[in-house]
Amino acid sequence: MTQLISLTTRILDTPRQGQRRLIALAGAPASGKSTLADQLAKAISDAGCTSQVVPMDGFHLHNPILTARNLLPRKGAPETFDAIGFRHLIARLRSEDEVFYPTFDRARDIAIAAGGVVNGSCDTVIIEGNYLLYDAPVWRDLANFWDLSIRLETPIATLKTRLVDRWRAHGLTQEQAINRAESNDLPNARLVLAAALPADVNI
Repeated sequence: MTQLISLTTRILDTPRQGQRRLIALAGAPASGKSTLADQLAKAISDAGCTSQVVPMDGFHLHNPILTARNLLPRKGAPETFDAIGFRHLIARLRSEDEVFYPTFDRARDIAIAAGGVVNGSCDTVIIEGNYLLYDAPVWRDLANFWDLSIRLETPIATLKTRLVDRWRAHGLTQEQAINRAESNDLPNARLVLAAALPADVNI
């Protein structure tokens, strides 16, 4: 709770570069980004500053495209996202009143076009995703948009436990869940660690 209060205060004290305050919340798969993002958005809104979460997951490429490119087993890796489209969204969030964005239906494993909207009353957007502080072409451009960047640092062993539990909850066997985590999610986590841009706040 103390950490949440401290982060909320830090965000509210951060000046805006544009129409909205854009806060990056980066971390590996299963690092706790979604949970913390929701908590922060609620705390900021409760403080009288309208806030909402925009995940980058809506920019997953559609499965048939990934299949055609032999990338479906690597879904979640940087090359399986529309990075340029995501960068375009972030630029719009800074300057436009109403912005629609794609969402991701995890149960159906598909992105939903214009599934979410940020309206003109929203003051602060918490953007959460794996590659918000990733030092690679296109992705590194995002750093120019963040008013404040936060990175969650989670040990690989903890990530593996959480990822296996996540895939078990989606119906995979223990063996399948371990394979899914070790063949895709954990390599992505290590990739983020190996090419990480500096964050304003590390947790």
